[in-house]
Amino acid sequence: MPEFSPWHDNSFTHSSPHNEPAPCRRISEDPEFHSLRRAQRRFGVRATVLSVGGFLLYVLLSHSVPGLMNQRLLGNLTLGLALGLGQFVVMGVTAWCYVRHMRTRVDPLARGLGSRLDQHEANSLRSAAHRGESAQTVQPGSRGYRTW
Repeated sequence: MPEFSPWHDNSFTHSSPHNEPAPCRRISEDPEFHSLRRAQRRFGVRATVLSVGGFLLYVLLSHSVPGLMNQRLLGNLTLGLALGLGQFVVMGVTAWCYVRHMRTRVDPLARGLGSRLDQHEANSLRSAAHRGESAQTVQPGSRGYRTW
């Protein structure tokens, strides 16, 4: 099993300063990580094009064809007002689709990758304890990701 490090310097939070770093590969080099990013990016581009494109179309229609946008549909409801309210519907549907996509396609990949990283950390702790090296105790799954 390849060794992964979530940190930019390929270090682990439980490594002792006296230990030599284990040969590890950045997690961003893993093919599963690339498929995770691809799935997220592919949907994100489509959702952005749909949402921003719809809004830009609405603005361009409002500017270029005000007569069409002022057409009355029902009572005081105009086509422009209906399309403007439709923007809220488009954003809501886009957000719902995004959440559904993340739950069904991206989250399972991320959980699998995270469990592999947790397993690697647990194996590293076990091997360090077996060799008699002092290592800080870190529970698997408590990597404590750095903030921006």
